[in-house]
Amino acid sequence: MAYLGRRDKVIDKPVKLKKDDSVRVIAGKERGKTGRVLRIDRDRGRVYVQGVNLVKKAVKKRKATDKGGIIDIEAAIDVSNLQIVCKTCGPSRIGYKFDGGTKVRVCRKCGETL
Repeated sequence: MAYLGRRDKVIDKPVKLKKDDSVRVIAGKERGKTGRVLRIDRDRGRVYVQGVNLVKKAVKKRKATDKGGIIDIEAAIDVSNLQIVCKTCGPSRIGYKFDGGTKVRVCRKCGETL
């Protein structure tokens, strides 16, 4: 029988963030930190942010040039604990507008394109 616990949970809520967005953590032990989005797991609603939620991982030496040992890597954060950071007005929410037939993301505070 397959494990159907929390790790296999699939969400229906859309993730409005994209790779390389600047985000701020608004909840949890890393609250207040900012970083760049590295990777997004849209099925589970989790985001990997550079320099945030670091965990230790044991890495085995693979080649003669690689190093083994314990390294710090980023762990996933739930998308609900993140807020996008606008370049002009700071942390904000994401809105959408149609600009010449194309849908673009905009800042809800100042209206600037993200």
